[in-house]
Amino acid sequence: MRINKFLAECQLGSRRKVEEFILNGDIKINGDICTDLGKQINPEEDIVLYKNKRVKPDNEQIFILLNKPPNYIVTKKDEFDRKTIYKLLPEFALKLDPVGRLDYASEGLLLLTNDGDLAYKITHPKYMMQKTYFVHVNAMLTHDEVQKLRDGIIIDGKITLPAQVFMKKVGDKYCELKMTISEGRNRQIRRMIEALGHEVTKLKRVQIGDITLDNIPTGMWRYLTPAEILYLVKKTSRIPLNKPLRKKNENRNKRTT
Repeated sequence: MRINKFLAECQLGSRRKVEEFILNGDIKINGDICTDLGKQINPEEDIVLYKNKRVKPDNEQIFILLNKPPNYIVTKKDEFDRKTIYKLLPEFALKLDPVGRLDYASEGLLLLTNDGDLAYKITHPKYMMQKTYFVHVNAMLTHDEVQKLRDGIIIDGKITLPAQVFMKKVGDKYCELKMTISEGRNRQIRRMIEALGHEVTKLKRVQIGDITLDNIPTGMWRYLTPAEILYLVKKTSRIPLNKPLRKKNENRNKRTT
């Protein structure tokens, strides 16, 4: 087993987080510091230390779903003393990490787990796990603007993958969209709308893959069912062959967006 996967299963954090521990020299294998992200170990024989304390995997897989309210931050501690989602959860949830993020003002479906490997796959764009949002915008978008969202918007010099975008509600000075994306860049939907010159006034995630909020009240949580966990495992068991591809000239055409 690769060392980063082993450490994630020890509940030290996501695969990306434990890779920081490895590169920082915090991990020892059989007494020797390991800074090799590709290091293979035998979990049954090798002794792994994190900051000189032995770590072992917790084989109990836990997945919960929270309907996050707005104005809660997705972290265990906050330097500005803002409310965190862990105030809404039982004490055992402190050993769980969020699967992706919802920013402070956003609300809706948030998964938490101690399975770092599966969390990594759910959030990585190469596995094409779709996330669906209801997006309230402070303007009535034109047909051309909606099409730009569907085709892709340049963020930090890189175009977003194609999105599903549908108009749900319209008003003189606002609209509500249903948007489905298969990426998870930082504040992606808000930044896509900002690139059009508008602002998101409300953002709610309602679905990840086939998993939905159902009728869970805001601020409440539940365990995922065995069927839902099996769905996530199967959905991320291989990289889809139909991942959208972009031609070089298509990217050039989008640079003025």
